[in-house]
Amino acid sequence: MFADKEFAREFVVQLRWPNGVVCPTCGAQDVAFIPTRKIWRCKTKHPKREFSTKTGTIFEDSPISFDKWLPAMWLLSANKNGISSLELSRALHVTQKTAWFMLHRIRLAMQSGTYEQLTGEVESDETYIGPNWRSVNRRVTGKKAKGPKTGKTSVMGILQRGGDIHAFVVPDAKQETLIPKVIEHVAPGATIYTDELRSYHVLKNSYRHHVINHAERYVDGNIHTNGVESFWAMLKRAIFGSYIHVDPIHLDRYVSEQVFRFNTRELHDTPRFVRAVRGSLGKRLTYQDLIKRWAQTP
Repeated sequence: MFADKEFAREFVVQLRWPNGVVCPTCGAQDVAFIPTRKIWRCKTKHPKREFSTKTGTIFEDSPISFDKWLPAMWLLSANKNGISSLELSRALHVTQKTAWFMLHRIRLAMQSGTYEQLTGEVESDETYIGPNWRSVNRRVTGKKAKGPKTGKTSVMGILQRGGDIHAFVVPDAKQETLIPKVIEHVAPGATIYTDELRSYHVLKNSYRHHVINHAERYVDGNIHTNGVESFWAMLKRAIFGSYIHVDPIHLDRYVSEQVFRFNTRELHDTPRFVRAVRGSLGKRLTYQDLIKRWAQTP
């Protein structure tokens, strides 16, 4: 379907402006289409009168046409374990660098701008993503190693049983970091299940808090964190299986990618893909912004 450039472009036009094209700057519907340039010109005089289908989206200023952008979005949203930039570059006949940049833009489109608070039964947990230094540290110190001290990045996840998950990169697993996130994302009166991490102990003051001690067992009736831990398994399968290495400065987008697929798991591929395309509106990621923090890292 999207092999035809004009069909692909028209698909995005209809998805973005189902009731007719409007100027993204002033909102006026009195616009004229210039077919030779595939752009519109607003008849109201103001800056940035001319605009295209890509204006105000993750596609803005991209020379890549929609016959490549849309298949890339389909592949990333439909593949359970994601798709590497090398695999995408072969599929679309673009360079690996271009495919890598496209994937990061698409991950930005998958990020949810707002979150509804989770209710009912909620699980909260954290994991660590990064190089596996356990064996090296054990040989040197004789002790197991885990967490940020070994170069790993902390990721927190809050799952509503039978519902959505909210996951995000956090600086550490301390109480002053985790508790504000729980309060922000979980509605008052909910029941929260966590492991025995001491950072969660103050939750009993605001929620019905149940703790599972993993040193003794992993399930005690209805008390467990198996739901959020299964999400960690899928996240790590995608990262270590498809992407191999993820720089910590980009990890938040990889987490958002997996959150998007998890929260749309009940949808078929087509509505999930459409939701990803709609998420491209109002977001922008330039290449310089993408590599800025990486370039500044010593």
